[in-house]
Amino acid sequence: MDIHTLTDQATKIFLAAKELTEEAKQMEGMAKQLVQQSGAAPIDPFVIGLTVFILACFVGYYVVWKVTPALHSPLMSVTNAVSSVIIVGALIAAGPAISNISTIFGFIAVVLASINIFGGFIVTQRMLQMFAKSK
Repeated sequence: MDIHTLTDQATKIFLAAKELTEEAKQMEGMAKQLVQQSGAAPIDPFVIGLTVFILACFVGYYVVWKVTPALHSPLMSVTNAVSSVIIVGALIAAGPAISNISTIFGFIAVVLASINIFGGFIVTQRMLQMFAKSK
């Protein structure tokens, strides 16, 4: 390909991108008008997060409540694995050098998940010792 062909193609792509940008701006304006006409306020992300948290609490409670006693040890092991995933997310949240609310909550999550993991392993070890044969 020669330089003129590449220049023509780049110009066509630029014009198409510019046209798409204008269409996106028009669609954004139309969406804002629809929201204003409907009278609905946008949902705050905090409300969505709080709703998911509350639903997760209920689901978790009812799932754990229905577990038979024979499955408590495996459930504790799985809970420890989930807590290790929580620690990874908490470390990512606590990582930035800028001190803000996510850093504080990330640190608290690391501490609480660590307590849960180590305590869970201790409880699981004790429960498995109960089922071990006496020597």
